[in-house]
Amino acid sequence: MPATSSDLVQLAWANLVRTGSTAFQRVEEDLKRLGHPPLSWYDVLWELERAPEGALQQSEVQARILIAQYNFTRLLDRLEKADLIRRVPCKIDGRSNVLHITDTGRALRRGMWPDYDAAIFEHVGRHLQEGEAETLAGLLGKLLPDRGKLPLKTRQSSRGAGT
Repeated sequence: MPATSSDLVQLAWANLVRTGSTAFQRVEEDLKRLGHPPLSWYDVLWELERAPEGALQQSEVQARILIAQYNFTRLLDRLEKADLIRRVPCKIDGRSNVLHITDTGRALRRGMWPDYDAAIFEHVGRHLQEGEAETLAGLLGKLLPDRGKLPLKTRQSSRGAGT
């Protein structure tokens, strides 16, 4: 007989889903109100900007941002039309593309960061003390497939406006 979750685990799940969805919507609404594109644009640009030489295989970017293939292809079409990325056929796998961030893409990502950071603080950070944020990050990291192993220093410096 399979194990079942306790009432507390079910409550944790419900709070995780509601909180994540609500915080994401509020952050995205703040950015939209300030004239920025959706967070999915930022996420693609962020993954490319932090990659060696600003380029990754399309399948790798898709796996990192966890978006359905049909939505991802349309997203890439919009990013390419806006001159934020370039798609180049992969020399190793002709069925795939390598995505390259453009200078325009770098500028947009860096320009979005201060507002994104402020929205994260408004909807998450101001509700938590530093120790609580550290505990929450650790607990949520335990649920990730890679166990949340991206070092905090890398996240902060790479997402910051000046890097």
